[in-house]
Amino acid sequence: MRKGTVSVPTARRILFAALVALAVPAGAPASAATARRGLSPAQETALPTAPATAEAQPSEPGVIKTYTLPPEKYAQAVEYSRARYRLYFLGVLLEVAVLMLVLGGGLGPRFRDWAERLSRRRVVQALVFAPLFLLTLSVLEMPVSIRGHWLERHYDQSVQGWGSWLWDWAKGQMIGLAIGTLLIWILYGVIRRSPRRWWFYFWLASLPIILFILLIDPLVIQPLFFKFEPLARTQPALVAEIGKVVERGGLVIPPERMFEMKASEKLKSHNAYVSGFGPSKRVVVWDTTIQKMTVPQTLFVFGHEMGHYVLGHIPKVIAFTAAMLLLFLFVGFHGMRWVLGRWGGRSGIRGVEDWASLPVLWLLFTALSFLGAPVFNTYSRHLEHDADIYGLEVVHGLIADSPRVAAESFQVLGEADLSDPDPSRFIKVWLYSHPPMGERVVFAQQYDPWLKGEAPKFVK
Repeated sequence: MRKGTVSVPTARRILFAALVALAVPAGAPASAATARRGLSPAQETALPTAPATAEAQPSEPGVIKTYTLPPEKYAQAVEYSRARYRLYFLGVLLEVAVLMLVLGGGLGPRFRDWAERLSRRRVVQALVFAPLFLLTLSVLEMPVSIRGHWLERHYDQSVQGWGSWLWDWAKGQMIGLAIGTLLIWILYGVIRRSPRRWWFYFWLASLPIILFILLIDPLVIQPLFFKFEPLARTQPALVAEIGKVVERGGLVIPPERMFEMKASEKLKSHNAYVSGFGPSKRVVVWDTTIQKMTVPQTLFVFGHEMGHYVLGHIPKVIAFTAAMLLLFLFVGFHGMRWVLGRWGGRSGIRGVEDWASLPVLWLLFTALSFLGAPVFNTYSRHLEHDADIYGLEVVHGLIADSPRVAAESFQVLGEADLSDPDPSRFIKVWLYSHPPMGERVVFAQQYDPWLKGEAPKFVK
C-alpha cells in the first residue's frame, strides 16, 4: 500500500540489485525513505487526474471526492516531493560521475592488481576486489543517502536519529557486500568459462539466488532493521476482523503469517506489505497504520495487500524482473565488448574477463536501469491498481460503504506521507511505482460494479 514515488536508481538494482535490493528491506537507511515509498515499477491508470488543491472542493459532508490538503500541508507536500524528485536525478548523475571517476582514475586496475598480488586464487581475489569496488561506490554516493534521510527528518517523515540511521546504513552495506561479492565471483567465473555465453549462464545462476534471498528476507534480513511481532498477539481483535476478509476472499492466510512491524520506532508514515516466498510469505502491517487508521480503513489496507498475495504478484514480479535482467545482461554483453574494444587498452583493462572491467558493466547497467525505469514503473502501477480493485472487492459487504472507506484510507495515507498533490505526467511515468494518490481516491469513489449490475473483476 505504499505511495508511489521515487528512489535513486543504481546499477545494483538491476544486475546485483535484482538480488541486493530484494535483500535490503524497506527501512534500511540508504533506501529507507525511498524503498518504503513504493519504489517498484508501475503504469499510469486511465483515470482522470484529480489534483489536490489547497482548498477542499465542495462535496457531501464527510465524503472525500478528491485528494485534498490544507494550505500549509499542501505547500509542504509540494516542497517535499520536488526535493525527492531532484534527489533522484542527482543520484543518477552522481552514480555516473563516481563510475567515471573510478574508470578515469584507474581504480579498477589498481584494485585488481592488489587482489592479484595477494593471491592467485580467484575466490581470494574476489574477496579483495569486490568489497573495495562496492565500498568505493557506496562511500562516494553516501551524500545522496544522507540527504534523503535529512529530508525525511526535516519533513517529519522519520524520527530515527542519525546514530541509528548510520548503524542501519552499515548493516545494509554488510548485506550488500556479502551478496555482491558472491555475485561478482560467480559472474567472472562464468565469463572466464564461457566468454560468448556468459550473459545467459550468469542469468541462470542468478535465478536461484534471487529466490533464496526472497525466501530468507522476512526471516533473516528484515528483522535486522525492524521488530516484528505476531499480529495475533498484539492485535487479537483486528486478527478476528481480518479473518473475515480472508474468508471472504476464499483464501487461507493463517494468523501466524500475519505480523505487526514496529515502524513507529523510526518512521511516522503508514504502510502494509506482502513479503517472502513460499514458506516465508507473510502479510505485514505497520504499527503506525494500526494507530492512525480506523479498523475499516485498516481492513481495506489489508485487503489491498491480500490482493498482492492472492493475485500472485510476487511470482509475477520475479518473472518480470528476471526477463528484464536477461535483456540487460544481453545488452551489457554487447556493450562491454564495444566499449573495451575502443577504450579498453588505454584504460588498463585487459578484457571482459578482467576484474577491472566491472566498472564498465556497472556503468552500462546504471544507464539501462535509468532508461528502464518507466517500464518497471508501468508494470508496478498496473499491479498496484489491480490490488486496489481487489481490496475494494474483498471488503465489499464486510464494511459499510467500502468506496468511501477506501477513499478515506488513501487520504490518510497521502496526508501522512505528504504525497505529491499534483505530479506531472513525466514524473508519474518515469518515477511512480503506484498510481498517484489523487487518482486512487477518484477510482475508489467511482468503482462500484455491484450498483451497475456488473460482475466484480476478482472477488466473485
